[in-house]
Amino acid sequence: MAENAMLIPVKIAGAEGGDFYDLRMENAAIIRKAARELYVQAGSLRFEEGIRDKDYIELLRNTIEEFRLLFVDWVAGFDQWNYIKDSWGLFNPPGVHAHDKDPDEDIPFNIDEFFEYGGEDDDDDDF
Repeated sequence: MAENAMLIPVKIAGAEGGDFYDLRMENAAIIRKAARELYVQAGSLRFEEGIRDKDYIELLRNTIEEFRLLFVDWVAGFDQWNYIKDSWGLFNPPGVHAHDKDPDEDIPFNIDEFFEYGGEDDDDDDF
């Protein structure tokens, strides 16, 4: 239970830091899984013999349900236009499919131009 409880805020931070739709959705799926497992784990505590304060179990499950409602709104706010195509097809925005052509494929990229290598002023003693 502790693992799932600790995983949720870490993945929220990862989703917020990444900002790409596909990465946010991947983190959201992990959050959903952890929250669902935590809900079931909390429910199974009702059948444990050594637990006296079973009211806390219902409190935890109600809190997870409140979190679920916030989660739904949070995921709905993800920017679907800010994405990198997921070639596995799991976390693409609506209308984008794994077999679609990657729009970034045609962008010419020359690493030498990117880092401006090869210029006449290429002295190592500039540091």
